[in-house]
Amino acid sequence: MHKSSHHGTPPDDPTTAEGVSDAGDLGYSKALKPRHISMIAIGGAIGTGLFLGAGGNLAKAGPALAIAYAVCGVFAFFVVRALGELVVHRPSSGSFVSYAREFLGEQGAYVAGWMYVLNWATTGMADITAIALYVHYWSMFTSVPQWVLAAIALAIVLTVNLISVKSFGEMEFWFAIVKVTAIVVFLLIGIFFLASRKEIADHAAGLSLIGDHGGWFPMGVLPVVLITQTVIFAYSAVEMVGVTAGETEDPATVVPKAVNSIMWRVGIFYVGSVVMLTLLLPWTAYSAGESPFVTVLSKIGVPAAGGIMNLVVLTAAMSSLNSGLYTTGRILRSMAMAGSAPSFTARMSRSHVPYAGILLTATVALLGVALNAWLPEDAFGIVTNVASLGVISTWCMIMICHLVFVRRAKQGLVRRPAFRLWASPWIELTTIAFLLAVLVMMWFDTDGAGRDTVLLLIPIALALTGGWFAVRRRVHRIAAEQEAPPVDPLG
Repeated sequence: MHKSSHHGTPPDDPTTAEGVSDAGDLGYSKALKPRHISMIAIGGAIGTGLFLGAGGNLAKAGPALAIAYAVCGVFAFFVVRALGELVVHRPSSGSFVSYAREFLGEQGAYVAGWMYVLNWATTGMADITAIALYVHYWSMFTSVPQWVLAAIALAIVLTVNLISVKSFGEMEFWFAIVKVTAIVVFLLIGIFFLASRKEIADHAAGLSLIGDHGGWFPMGVLPVVLITQTVIFAYSAVEMVGVTAGETEDPATVVPKAVNSIMWRVGIFYVGSVVMLTLLLPWTAYSAGESPFVTVLSKIGVPAAGGIMNLVVLTAAMSSLNSGLYTTGRILRSMAMAGSAPSFTARMSRSHVPYAGILLTATVALLGVALNAWLPEDAFGIVTNVASLGVISTWCMIMICHLVFVRRAKQGLVRRPAFRLWASPWIELTTIAFLLAVLVMMWFDTDGAGRDTVLLLIPIALALTGGWFAVRRRVHRIAAEQEAPPVDPLG
């Protein structure tokens, strides 16, 4: 590990960008292997949003759900491609929070960091809620209260995260393999039924199922537009690949490979799965209460299909919880080193794990356990809505950082790497406009909790403003001690 200069790493280090680095990056082990990063990139893009959420979305929007996944997938790819370029420019465990500090100043880093922590803390609540629901599927656990199961799940994943980054990577690697294998097996079964023209529940598999049940847009275009928020939530961990860059040996090679592979994985796993679901059964056969994969497999007559798929969905939720604790621990440490998060979250264990930040996130996720005890029916819906606000703000922040980065490059202040986002600034501006449009769509979603979710932005903004006034002196004092050059957000 390099000796610390006031910016963390010496300017002649090839991994730094023009000598800029982040004090929050010191002390990590480089224990994540390329196979870990690659599978974390896949695992981040496949979760409960697909395995469980697709059923309810198919029931609302019909086969056009595949188009919604494709469109949101393209924007998700733009976001990780922009983040990938920033990672190659300067790998950091603080990821976009560190880039927000570099390009937008301390206030930008503060907002980016706390919105991301809010996202993952509420996602963690959603995950432990989901885990409890999935475990209840097996009759031997039905008598155990939902909140007890949620607490046990949190304890298991927390323990693995606290051991070492390698144990996190290994757990995530195998979780991702389970998820990918399940989808590949499902697609192969689907291809067999399509090729042999076999019937499932008195329906011949094929394109006629779409044509005979109202076409691609059986409910019109509006329902497809309104479910975009839940589709965005399904993609919500793709940016994790940027956080892992600080704990791998050769991020400049590993990260671009992982980022580029996200595009075809999204095409096969998300869009391919949803198209296959609509070719095997009419869209009217799916419902919000059951995984669409379970619906198909049980209709085919696969023995124990429900139990097998339930285990896969349980894995997806455990994987998401695992990822959330990992990323927030790193992000909180980066913020703590700059003074914008509680100073105790900067603490590292002997095995190079930022344990204090992980424990803080786990403590917030415990509120999810309480929510499970108090509102077991509504817990999942409440927290996924809040989490989607965090996703939208994080993706917007990544794109704004990239815009400033490109502007600095044009001024000759930084060098853009060979791996880059194309067509700047148009791609960034289009992506930001799309994400803001999703917020507007949420406002008009009067059936669900969309409008209430958007209104939550008011107390969140007030809390962020109050928090900034509480920490700004400490932030400026630490910046002055490190002799950091003043940052002009406009370059």
